[in-house]
Amino acid sequence: MNQVKTVGVVGAGQMGAGIAQVLATAGLSTLLFDAAPAALDKGLAGIHTRLGQAVEKGKLDAATSERAKQQLVKASSLKDFAKCDMVIEAIIEQFEPKAALFKELDSIVGPNAILASNTSSISITRMAAATSRPEKFMGVHFMNPVPVMQLVELIRGLQTSDETYAVVQSLCTSIKKTTVLAIDGPGFIVNRILCPMINEAIFLAQEGVAPIDIDNAMKLGTNHPMGPLTLADFVGLDTLLYILQLLHRELGEDKYRPCPLLVKYVEAGWFGKKSGRGFYRY
Repeated sequence: MNQVKTVGVVGAGQMGAGIAQVLATAGLSTLLFDAAPAALDKGLAGIHTRLGQAVEKGKLDAATSERAKQQLVKASSLKDFAKCDMVIEAIIEQFEPKAALFKELDSIVGPNAILASNTSSISITRMAAATSRPEKFMGVHFMNPVPVMQLVELIRGLQTSDETYAVVQSLCTSIKKTTVLAIDGPGFIVNRILCPMINEAIFLAQEGVAPIDIDNAMKLGTNHPMGPLTLADFVGLDTLLYILQLLHRELGEDKYRPCPLLVKYVEAGWFGKKSGRGFYRY
């Protein structure tokens, strides 16, 4: 079984930067790339800030923090990933851009390299078919925020080999994550359950219940650490809408129909924390 020593991450947003941080902190040689140079610089700066905060809080020793910074390299182009043992994609949650990226990566990385997607909802089998190495393709869905959350959903495509699964599972264990094996179906496990719950909370808000009351009810009544509408704002209302639309379309059941209020918020550009306004103001 091949061991992963060098990992590339494409996309330096909240998820991609978080994945890169965890990989580098675990001692892996990590390359981070984003098509937008400003986003790449912001992602790297955020990683350095979080590492510093972890040291200040006593959650990470200074030597490990410095090693992580040294292990993390800014890639100037996708061609820098030529020697990576594995590349994880964490870009926009849409099939076409992801498929186009994987086709390009397929022509750059070595024949034994594994390609993986951090998608939260899109078919792994379909994305794998866009490459010449579908047996070396997997879904590796980290939870947000990546440095804090323990879980990684592993998703095998129809074509994923046993060896690829074993290598990726071993990598996740080495970076101190707990894995579950999900079916390659819309929303996998977490979002299949979570997004309809958040959607129901939005229906309640549409009917006039105050967001703060909805969130407090779920925090105090079911021991959730974060209310569903606060969580929606952190996930991104545009991302939430996309996943619900996919669930509704693929599974064909009305229980996945996005709340009209969610649609309106997205139309208004109120995407949550990242835009400064969602169900709350930031």
